[in-house]
This record gives sequence, structure tokens and C-alpha cells, in this order.
Amino acid sequence: MNMTDKVNPPEIIDALGQPCPMPLLMLKRALKKNSGSKQYLLKSSDPHSEIDVTRYCQIQQLQCQTQKISEHEFHYLIESM
Repeated sequence: MNMTDKVNPPEIIDALGQPCPMPLLMLKRALKKNSGSKQYLLKSSDPHSEIDVTRYCQIQQLQCQTQKISEHEFHYLIESM
């Protein structure tokens, strides 16, 4: 599976420039707002967000793909089932 699906593009959560725990809070807010199966692309510039986001996804049983774009940009493709 590739990072972006052309038919159903993921909802983008732009948390660039936001310190922890904002990226995770923004993800939680988006997940709460939408029920059902959906993809989210969380963009974060906080290197600590990787631990928070991946741990949260494990606990919530969400699929999470991590991609390091640069030293200051991390993308997480999260899929709710």
C-alpha cells in the first residue's frame, strides 16, 4: 500500500511547528470527529511525536506508517478500521 490513496485521499492533519503533545491531540480530535474507516496523514515537525503517535496507535489498534521526510518533518499515515 502506498502512502497516499488517490481515490480516498487521507485527511491531512498539519501539526508542523506544533510542540508535543499538540500533534497527538490534533490526531485524537480528528479521530473523534469522524467515525468509520478513514485515513489520516499527520504531519509533524516534533521528533518526539513519533513515540507518542506510534504508542497511541498501538493502544487504539490503529495502523500507522511512519515516514521521515527530513530532520524536521515526519509524516504518519494512520488508518482507522
